[in-house]
Amino acid sequence: MTSFESILRQGDDFIASLRGRRRPRVFIISGPSGVGKDAVIERLKESEVDTHFAITATTREPRKGEEHGLHYFFISHETFTEWIALEKMLEHAWVYTNLYGVPREPVEQALRRGQDVIIKVDVQGAAAIKAIWPAATAIFLTPESMETLYARLSARKTDDPEALARRFAEAGSELERAAEFDYIVFNETNGILRAVDEIRSILLAERARTIQPTIDF
Repeated sequence: MTSFESILRQGDDFIASLRGRRRPRVFIISGPSGVGKDAVIERLKESEVDTHFAITATTREPRKGEEHGLHYFFISHETFTEWIALEKMLEHAWVYTNLYGVPREPVEQALRRGQDVIIKVDVQGAAAIKAIWPAATAIFLTPESMETLYARLSARKTDDPEALARRFAEAGSELERAAEFDYIVFNETNGILRAVDEIRSILLAERARTIQPTIDF
């Protein structure tokens, strides 16, 4: 083998080893209620076709246009508590009068396939997942102002005045936990495409890290 051929072979072997360093990643997208997490996720799905998007389970009733198995897993309280007992939930919490949580099995199956996983959760859910997987990348979605957030919550027309006030007060507390996250992205009015582009940039940068953290499961 000539010197040139040797350099080619050694170089290609090393490039192959660089590709082999890639590990499946877990990305958390969180933020206060009403900040637009669902809308951002739907936009991300258009470009992140090889990424697994975790589906949250909840005991609340479906809203208009929501489908079981697509937007949420709508399950009974009894089924939800059974899943908790069987340790089938990565995290779970009461959110006002309903239970929400991320089923463990679909996420772990995706990681075994080598897929990255994006998990949309509230702030307390993000903390719970980071406790399980410290190597997960947490992205905090924030509104441009509290006035804008209140307008978004009001526009839903899904809460009575008391529930709306409770959600708005909780959002203020959730905003104070932004420093617990790895990245902060602003979802401004008419700026969802910019927010999605910023999140995609974060995903690409994390995937290109020289040292790839391992998600144990």
